[in-house]
Amino acid sequence: MRVEIRVPQLPESVADATLVAWRKQPGDAVKRDESLADLETDKVVLEVPAPAAGVLKEIRAAAGSTVKNGELLAVLEAGATAETSAQSTAAPAAAPAAAPARPTSAAPKLGPAAKRVADELKLPGAAIAAAAKEGRVAKSDLVAAAAAAGSAAPARVAPTAPPPAPVKASGTRAERRVPMTRLRQRIAERLVQAQSTQALLTTFNEVDLTNINELRNRYKEGFEKRHGVKLGFMSFFVRAVIAALEKFPLLNASVEGTDIVYHDYFDIGVAVSTERGLMVPVLRDADLLDFAGIERGIAEYAQRARDGSIALEDLIGGTFSITNGGVFGSLLSTPIVNAPQSAILGMHKTQLRPMVVDGQIVARAMMYVALSYDHRIIDGKEAVQFLVAVKDGLEDPGRMLLGV
Repeated sequence: MRVEIRVPQLPESVADATLVAWRKQPGDAVKRDESLADLETDKVVLEVPAPAAGVLKEIRAAAGSTVKNGELLAVLEAGATAETSAQSTAAPAAAPAAAPARPTSAAPKLGPAAKRVADELKLPGAAIAAAAKEGRVAKSDLVAAAAAAGSAAPARVAPTAPPPAPVKASGTRAERRVPMTRLRQRIAERLVQAQSTQALLTTFNEVDLTNINELRNRYKEGFEKRHGVKLGFMSFFVRAVIAALEKFPLLNASVEGTDIVYHDYFDIGVAVSTERGLMVPVLRDADLLDFAGIERGIAEYAQRARDGSIALEDLIGGTFSITNGGVFGSLLSTPIVNAPQSAILGMHKTQLRPMVVDGQIVARAMMYVALSYDHRIIDGKEAVQFLVAVKDGLEDPGRMLLGV
């Protein structure tokens, strides 16, 4: 039976998508719900699943083309098998060989990034299955599996990037032109929009994280054993930010026309760096989460963002954002507000620095923090007081635990 494969319903506010790559070619057998192609919008990557088992007959949209809701992508012959087609054209053999047994268990789920790694490394199905963890395979798992099997894994997997520049003779000059991805175009658009529509200003402070370091070192093993997730810095920052937002609700508000919209809930966006660019998944009602819930939510979002399985609804909304440039070594920066939000907190690298404590010079674990905010509705006094409240909560984490 002939089945048409069409562009699935795109998320609201997304007009079209780019067909990044086909995972199957005409004549390939496919299983029901197996990914046939990847569609990239300006926010997320969507997979196009097979509606039925069969053989892919035709491809109607080329990789790299722009497609819209409901557009015809390919034609599938449901119920057909590649083996049957091959046998019908093959010469008869003296003794037919037994068909290889197919695994009865469900194949592990690979996101777009992991699929590209598997394709580039030409990993067999057994290696992919062995790398699976709880039914999913991350890109890092495949690279490790390839290394264990002796495959030549690339140092950096970026199939859309240009090939390495050839060695050139002294004195010659060359340049290459590469189109931006849809996500990079969207990031650029939003950053320019934020700077052109908001009156951005940044204020700075420094935080002594010595007490948090001691607390983490004392309880990190027990915390991970009990909750199944590591105790990081981000949960402390999220809790400190929420406590400060409760005192200064204007930093949790947004501007709509000539109105200020106050949000009586705390949806905190946490920036995650991926191969495709920066994403900001949102922890919904973060004030209702404990430390373990915050760490677990961030870890899950980060994994889904990096393997390409994050959903659009995970990225929209948000009332305040936190970004951490310290993981890359940044000592100080001025983050740009994630519009229509009105403020963002920037974390940076932690360094041991000499500080005066009780009249004595001692080494303390210090971090510079930056708060960028929309000066149209937030005055400098409120911004500084908010950042001091964050600093107080982090330097004395007992405040967050006791709610004082």
